[in-house]
Amino acid sequence: MSVFTHVARSRLAAWLTVAAAIVIAGAVFGLPRPDNPAPVSNTGLSVEWESTQVERLQEQLPSRDVQAAIVVVSRDDDGPLTASDRDSVTAVTGDLGRFAVGGRIPPPQVSPDGAVALLVVPMSTADGQEAVAERVGELRDSLGGLPGPLRAEVTGAPAFAADLGEVFEGADVTLLAVTAGVVAVLLLITYRSPFLWLVPLAVVAATEQTTLRAIETIVPAVGINLNSGEVTGIASVLVFGAATNYALLLIARYREELRREEDRFVAMRAALRRTAEPILASGSTVVLGVLTLLLSEQETNRALAVACATGVVFAMLSALLVLPAALLIFGRGLFWPFVPRVGGEAREGRLWGRLGKGVLRRPLPVTALATLLLAGLALGGLGIRTGLAETEQFRVEPEAVAGAKTLAEAFPAGATQPVAVLTSPTAVPAVTAAAAAVPGVSSARPSDAGQNVAQVDVVLEAEPGTAASDRAIEALRDAVAAVPGSAPPALDGVGEFSGALVGGTVAATYDSDQADSRDQRLILPIILLLVLGVLVALLRGLLAPVLLVLTVVASFFASLGAAWLLFDHVLGFPALDSGVLLLAFVFLVALGVDYNIFLVTRAREDARRMGTRDGMLSALRVTGGVITSAGVLLAAVFAVLGVLPLILLTQIGIIVCIGVLLDTLLVRTVLVPALAFLLGDRFWWPGRIHPEPAADSADAREAVTARD
Repeated sequence: MSVFTHVARSRLAAWLTVAAAIVIAGAVFGLPRPDNPAPVSNTGLSVEWESTQVERLQEQLPSRDVQAAIVVVSRDDDGPLTASDRDSVTAVTGDLGRFAVGGRIPPPQVSPDGAVALLVVPMSTADGQEAVAERVGELRDSLGGLPGPLRAEVTGAPAFAADLGEVFEGADVTLLAVTAGVVAVLLLITYRSPFLWLVPLAVVAATEQTTLRAIETIVPAVGINLNSGEVTGIASVLVFGAATNYALLLIARYREELRREEDRFVAMRAALRRTAEPILASGSTVVLGVLTLLLSEQETNRALAVACATGVVFAMLSALLVLPAALLIFGRGLFWPFVPRVGGEAREGRLWGRLGKGVLRRPLPVTALATLLLAGLALGGLGIRTGLAETEQFRVEPEAVAGAKTLAEAFPAGATQPVAVLTSPTAVPAVTAAAAAVPGVSSARPSDAGQNVAQVDVVLEAEPGTAASDRAIEALRDAVAAVPGSAPPALDGVGEFSGALVGGTVAATYDSDQADSRDQRLILPIILLLVLGVLVALLRGLLAPVLLVLTVVASFFASLGAAWLLFDHVLGFPALDSGVLLLAFVFLVALGVDYNIFLVTRAREDARRMGTRDGMLSALRVTGGVITSAGVLLAAVFAVLGVLPLILLTQIGIIVCIGVLLDTLLVRTVLVPALAFLLGDRFWWPGRIHPEPAADSADAREAVTARD
């Protein structure tokens, strides 16, 4: 690890390191922004999926750049529309034509109960999402002139896209401010110093901003579309959490070494030698874990893989290079009023030492109780529901959702998002008849047609994204594919089709759920094997790595069960988003094992001098405070995702928050030490602990490290 200790050779080396970091950050901000690649599809799914195939085929239709915004008009008292109300709706129809392709919109449709009027405004999407969002805003503004009793809501695909974009407008600033505030408060509480907390916070904040700028260059450069606030939001939180965790570990070890060494540069070199390995192992675990998302069917997950891996690499480099240099520049006085002095008594670790001794006296009952607690929490996940309807995606209800709900009460729930069936022009009558006969279909009618392909619009009875809607999609695909001669023309890279294809937003949501299930079956075992491999290489054994992985998996299921109880009975969420399980598992396994790495690597170091049981007890005492602080901080940082009004991000934040707290306060504090106390030296099997000679000076410890 000598590459990192060069930072601590002298004050000049420290200043040069900080200057180099500033220059490199400036260079990152000066990088060119490559053109953002076009998304593989509107949903981010590859052409392997039927909804994406339909999207490609729709490019051959005359109306390929048209989507319908739906104006839903109802009374404030929810009563039936009067004759005067209907006249007002008809009067506004002409004015709305300026937003429609062709300048005209069809006459209003009134629901069977007479309570809701519906206006379809076909909008051009050729100018991009920003232009569509602007037109949706203008359309909503133009409806403000309706008489007082009438309420107008704009929904449909363009409105949902506009509202989703508005959700993330200004979200980066809000997320940064809240995250930085949380980290500042927790660092201040941890160090109880008016100055010390400023240094890691400044380094971490600069790292986060540099990472976000690097992501804007790197993700598009590798051919992945970067157009999601989810990606930058999660990456920002991860960098803040990981970089602060590494900072806490380094500062704690530096303070420990300052009690042994008068020369702060010697103390920092010793601290870097002892912390570089666990930080690199921890960071590598997270990097490998998030990179498994490159195997995902979802383009957003692949962007997240590159973004988060970039962020963690930056976090490791800042913790091992920039932060040590910044700490050395300010000297011991930075710790005031608790300045560590040579020979001074450590204030930290007394509580954790007493806890460790209690676990040591009864390791078997403690192991059993901890295991039962995790199992009990995991039982809370029985009956978990996954898959959110389109109107359930937002924690704060936007107008598009409110309009869709109003429409669903008066018309078939699927009226806002008709399903698109693509077929050959000659098979349109047969496909229309076959679609109309499918259970769960409200209506089917021919729509746009080109030279080689035609579309049939199908309205489902069920709300999009529900189980009933999914069943209808499955039945519809089987029915229309069986119509003879219904296959649309072949696509490049796909080949000939066997029959008509079913797509559109509702079918794409169904395909996206199926893709999430496939990702889980593929990626979850891979990330466990990767984490296990890192631990085996780090600990040079097999039993301890297997036990650590098992504890992290148990922690994940416990956190999932506890979170579901919270979602179901307190927050009232109808279900888990289908993408939550994969992302929560990746982050919890990769991040949760960090604390075990911090603890067990120190235990292995101390076990060489005093044996496994005493070594684990010593490691728990000296790392208890810093790891607990790191875990609480990381949990709080992920909980900050709840400030964004998407249920997906709120659920990920809460699950990871609970899981990290369990890893920090139960698994690392109680369960892992109890297992080590039970097994003794067998904990490292088939590796062995080789006693090292007593070494009081930093130079002697450096010689031992070099020998190893």
